[in-house]
Amino acid sequence: MKVVILAGGFDTRISEESHLKPKPMIEIGERPILWHIMKIYSHYGFNEFVICLGYKGYLIKEYFANYYLHASDITFDFGRDNNITIHNNVSEPWKVTLIDTGLYTPTAGRIKAVAPYLNGETFMLTYGNGVADVDLNRLLAFHKQHGKHATMTAVQPGGRYGVLEIEADKKIRAFREKAKEDGGWINGGFMVLEPQVLDYIPDYGLAFEKEPLENLAQDGQLIAYKHTGFWQCMDTQRDKNLLEHLWANNQAPWKIW
Repeated sequence: MKVVILAGGFDTRISEESHLKPKPMIEIGERPILWHIMKIYSHYGFNEFVICLGYKGYLIKEYFANYYLHASDITFDFGRDNNITIHNNVSEPWKVTLIDTGLYTPTAGRIKAVAPYLNGETFMLTYGNGVADVDLNRLLAFHKQHGKHATMTAVQPGGRYGVLEIEADKKIRAFREKAKEDGGWINGGFMVLEPQVLDYIPDYGLAFEKEPLENLAQDGQLIAYKHTGFWQCMDTQRDKNLLEHLWANNQAPWKIW
């Protein structure tokens, strides 16, 4: 089963780095977050990826073209016909298709653009900026069990701000971090989609999160897989710092491989 990763959009909320590279190439533990996402899928045996490129997509192409250089120890012997010796062949069982889906194309348009590479089969879809400890085998089984066109992983993100409990006299009685359970469920990515979903994308100018998903919901063809474990997107520098801290301290819940 192929995994489509949306990796082409602009983002200004983490502009400290995204002005130099696409967000999926921002590193956590010296590896792009895109690599972390792919390792999650690969752990469950999903090794065929179709990556939707856009903003600075050439950097993602160059990363995979030079994967051996990034991941292996290499000797360059310039005195003997420029021989290259790879000492520890650090390879992945991945087949990666990189498709330029346009600089300004919305998310649904990017999905529509890669449709020819999906062979009319069930596929997975996620965003190139979020990691989780979702059990993808259970997700897929859930999708098959319910028989809908689309299954979305629903998550409850933790609050960014503390919650104040204020007395009538304006004194603060308590301060606590907002719990995950205090918030609503949101789209966490990690979707499973049937090819019929492509019929909900009539043109390239749509955001997948608007008309396509809204119409799927209205037709009763969108179901939520509630994930109560770890999930974290990387929208801001604060998010990046959190993920970096977890990785550096061997506390990264998404590292299941």
